Amino acid sequence: MTTEISDIAHEADECRLLLRATPRGARLARRLVGAQLAAWGIPYGCALSQDIELVVGELAANAVVHGLVPGRDFEVVLRYDGRRVLVEVSDARGEKTPPEGLAPADPWSAEGGRGLLVVQALAREWGVAARVPGKTVWAVLGRGGDAGADPGQGPAVG
Repeated sequence: MTTEISDIAHEADECRLLLRATPRGARLARRLVGAQLAAWGIPYGCALSQDIELVVGELAANAVVHGLVPGRDFEVVLRYDGRRVLVEVSDARGEKTPPEGLAPADPWSAEGGRGLLVVQALAREWGVAARVPGKTVWAVLGRGGDAGADPGQGPAVG
């Protein structure tokens, strides 16, 4: 039996998860994020917790499906400043970025294509930042003022 977790690091306001780029790793990311949110005082099952878990699930699934490089893991980073949670999901495929304009998926016939529409609907803001190797797709959820996004770098939270 192999483990899907490569590494976990926790600080008071940051959590980093390095997970195998498999469907099981994506599911595990969502569950571990729920536990971390509860540890930060964001109750399991509340609207914010559910929204963050859904966004992590969508971004992790995209990292596994579209960002897969055999033998490479994906990383989930959460940062919490007491008002907002920054979610970052990084993979090794920098050339496969989300499309500029998200076209609405046909709800009756499309088998996929809704993940980033869900992220866009739930997040205060979201974007993509280049990294070596690959890319990071980030989203900010929660309450409060401007998250201070810097295009191409992601927002400053925490």
